[in-house]
Amino acid sequence: MPFDTNEFPAAAHSTQRNRRIVAIWLFALCAMVFVMIVLGGMTRLTRSGLSIMEWAPLRGALPPMSEAEWRRLYGLYQKIPQYRLLNADIGLDGFRRIFWLEWVHRLWGRLIGLAFAVPLIWLWARGAIERALRPRLALLFALGAMQGAVGWFMVASGFLPDSISVSPYRLVVHLAVALFLYVALLWCGLSVLSTPPSAFPTARRRPPTATSVRLTWASVVLVVVTVLAGGFVAGTHAGLIDNTFPLMEGQLVPPDYARLEPFLRNFTENLPAVQFDHRLLATLTAFVCAATAVVGLRAGASGALRTALLALVAVVAAQYALGVATLLWVVPVPLATAHQAMAVLALTAAVTSLHVVRRAGGVS
Repeated sequence: MPFDTNEFPAAAHSTQRNRRIVAIWLFALCAMVFVMIVLGGMTRLTRSGLSIMEWAPLRGALPPMSEAEWRRLYGLYQKIPQYRLLNADIGLDGFRRIFWLEWVHRLWGRLIGLAFAVPLIWLWARGAIERALRPRLALLFALGAMQGAVGWFMVASGFLPDSISVSPYRLVVHLAVALFLYVALLWCGLSVLSTPPSAFPTARRRPPTATSVRLTWASVVLVVVTVLAGGFVAGTHAGLIDNTFPLMEGQLVPPDYARLEPFLRNFTENLPAVQFDHRLLATLTAFVCAATAVVGLRAGASGALRTALLALVAVVAAQYALGVATLLWVVPVPLATAHQAMAVLALTAAVTSLHVVRRAGGVS
């Protein structure tokens, strides 16, 4: 016989309280992953990511405690190509500056692991996590733990001969895993927190149209693809060339777009093509997100869905403007960092819109 919460108000209240606690925890993890992605962008922009030559998951949680240790770590850094080719005049004080940013980045990853593991065990033991959610969270924790190894796999590519930065391919894999974790945690949190009320006017009782649902899906996919394309722009430093907009070398499409063979290499290795593709995807994403909002609002979206769609348009517009400004000012660290942070906010708005529109259509 189904459990009727109306007959057991105390049990229903306890269930709702547990759901709120779990949702708050999941959203807190989302915020921590968001900060981690921004910190990762800052370490890349300041070329700090290769300053720590050792992968020590436990011992590395402590910073250097003596001058001798600082000199040992600096000696290790002096052996890699980035030091010889780019930072030969950095000195020990300069090394300390880039070291601290990367150390904070790695420490924050460890804190995320603790913030995930300890509440997970406690809430699971108390029965506060619903059974259907438990295997998902266990899998996400395992993936989060693996992300540390993926990060080291990325960093190790920067130690190769004649390399002054990490492999763009490994960087994009690292970014993709981080985005997947973020989206999965966000989706779980929204699912735990939400109930199935319609986001459309009660009097009309119309679910979202098929076009609205498809456009929302398209918005999410395009935001993800555009962000990953931005990862290749960052990894290849393609933002440092052709710093004009909307034309590149006086043309809409750069003249040497297809100079590499085979052709597919241009998407990830040819700098003008990498930047152009990111521009094109960003523009397409902006148009599709605007269309998603227009179609949804004309179909009568209200409440949470109306808010989500308006937020999607606003954040994507701000992100587009930030991207253009970052390009025109030749990738200054503050603007580039804000651009990466806003990309995650755009993804947040797109995923939230999709979640709400699916709930409005009766899909959990």
